[in-house]
Amino acid sequence: MQLRVVGCHGGETPKHRTSAFLLDDRLAIDAGSLTSGLDLGLQAKLEAVLVSHAHLDHIRDLATIADNRVQLGCEPLLVVGVQGTIDVLKTHFFNNLLWPDFAAIPSKKHPTIRYKVLKPEKRVEIAGYGVRAIEVNHTIDTCAFIVDKNGASMAYSGDTGPTDRLWEVLSKEKDLRALLMEVSFPNEQQRIATVSGHHTPKTLHADLMKYVRPADLPTLLYHIKPAFQRQVEEQCAKLKGVNLSVLRLGEQLIL
Repeated sequence: MQLRVVGCHGGETPKHRTSAFLLDDRLAIDAGSLTSGLDLGLQAKLEAVLVSHAHLDHIRDLATIADNRVQLGCEPLLVVGVQGTIDVLKTHFFNNLLWPDFAAIPSKKHPTIRYKVLKPEKRVEIAGYGVRAIEVNHTIDTCAFIVDKNGASMAYSGDTGPTDRLWEVLSKEKDLRALLMEVSFPNEQQRIATVSGHHTPKTLHADLMKYVRPADLPTLLYHIKPAFQRQVEEQCAKLKGVNLSVLRLGEQLIL
């Protein structure tokens, strides 16, 4: 699987883009910067988007990619998430108030987007990949994703603070190639990290120790807040017994 980093930050500036990742240019994971970071050709190639939760920095560009794809005459884009996430998108986002309902444009028979609800921990086929949603701890319904193809898998944490079930499931994976893992605030901002459902390097390290072999798991960090980028990177570099690297905009990795 080829991973393209479209957006990997916990905020936005001219040099930072919010969460959006592509696998083989077919399957997107989150949609914080799918149009601000991709040209029209790549936008048109997408088959599905896995949405970890409904916070704006993870769904924002669903609006603009839907608008672009209807103009391009693309096949429907599958928008995938757990029930709570899909409900929010229908009620508060694609609701003909905040944004048009692209599940009925140009028509209900030929829509621009289609929804698919995932049941937590049930594997389904999406765009040629096996996908499982694992519930994690955030401030609203949020899930991690495990994506597999040809026996190998990768995982994406979604926004989360300390959690348990994800590590139990990941520890049973036979060929886990990488984990995209959130960390947002420096240790000095633990209070705001806790109330907002995010990690600091300290809590990240404690959670990674729940995995069966943390030193062997390539852990690719994303969602660092731009104001704290240097602090978080410096603190993560000091963590022992783990295999960490920080994702950068535009990176392409083979998993």
